[in-house]
Amino acid sequence: MQVAVTTSGPMQGRRVAVVGLGALSCAGVGVDALWQALQKDTAPESKRLSPFNADHLGGPKELRRLDPFTLYGLMAADEAWRQSGLEGPLLDAATVVTTGIGGLQTVLEQVRILNEKGPARVSPFMVPMMMPNAASAAVSMRFGLGGPCETVTTACAAGTHAIGNAARFVASGRSTFAVAGGAEAVMVQIAESGFRNMTALSNTEFSRPFDVERDGFVMGEGAGVLVLEEWEHAVARGANILAEVIGAASTADFYHITAPDPSGAGAIRCMETALSDAGITASDVSHVNAHGTSTPLNDLAESAAMRHVFGGEVPPVTSVKGHLGHSLAAAGALEGVVSVMSLRHQTIPPTAGTTVVDPAIGLDVVIGEPRRADLDIVMSNSFGFGGHNGTVLFRRVGD
Repeated sequence: MQVAVTTSGPMQGRRVAVVGLGALSCAGVGVDALWQALQKDTAPESKRLSPFNADHLGGPKELRRLDPFTLYGLMAADEAWRQSGLEGPLLDAATVVTTGIGGLQTVLEQVRILNEKGPARVSPFMVPMMMPNAASAAVSMRFGLGGPCETVTTACAAGTHAIGNAARFVASGRSTFAVAGGAEAVMVQIAESGFRNMTALSNTEFSRPFDVERDGFVMGEGAGVLVLEEWEHAVARGANILAEVIGAASTADFYHITAPDPSGAGAIRCMETALSDAGITASDVSHVNAHGTSTPLNDLAESAAMRHVFGGEVPPVTSVKGHLGHSLAAAGALEGVVSVMSLRHQTIPPTAGTTVVDPAIGLDVVIGEPRRADLDIVMSNSFGFGGHNGTVLFRRVGD
């Protein structure tokens, strides 16, 4: 198959440093809790978030006016922002904190109120709570970020697209800083029923990415956020640079609203475009943090795409969805955080739940225990309903 690759992309310009990381997941609050959980071969039994304290983000009245997905995004952004050492207001700071579905819990609650109490009792805060751009707006207002404030809603690829789009703002000179990530809070009956009835969810409630027994994904929730900064500015102020974003890409399958193109053509173009954008070859990639949802079709198509891009030298692959479940738009953002942490620790987390890799996959899937490795560049992939493909490349920086 011939694949056309463009040489233009978001990283053609100024260097982009990662200076902050934040995470909220079923593993707990914070990046450290996430990383520690990923070192185990066993996953948290529940993919739901445990109760957490958000008092530092506002009073009870203020917090009640946030849908859970916005609160999750704020929690992760607050951790990343504090690590970055930046202070607002910053008029040239972009915000791209996205979601796949938005304030579904708010919609369900207000529909209940409408039916039980009538239209006069519907909350005046319903619209700003349910709108998909609520998390980006909340983050920009909390930290005083006056640059572009946008939301890219591309299903399960949105978190990765958010990182790539934010990096584009910094690389192009439009912004000096950017807060990027994704948040999702849709573990409610109607969402689970919808996914189950389209046969996307595991019947065994067990996520097994790339396993011969995989039968669907398990829903997750949470948020991941990265703070990006123009490299020279970060160096000049003495920032702790965690990694560098060196390439990103976005393509479409134009194949089916939910099923991936079995040939992986769109994913191939996405990965190859990101490599071209970074000015590297496939052989330069040390590790792939895969989309790896544990569905039969997605894992097979993704593996075919990787085998095409990397030939016979596919680097070690992992999927953290075995640990965290599939948190839709938050997934790619959390996986971006994990990619940076893998570079920092020179360690690839195991793919929890996977015991026997499907022979048809044909990849070196890391299972059983963490793998120490010489990691220089990590590729993070996300693929979403609608045929959306996203790839981001992160490079290690010196200690």
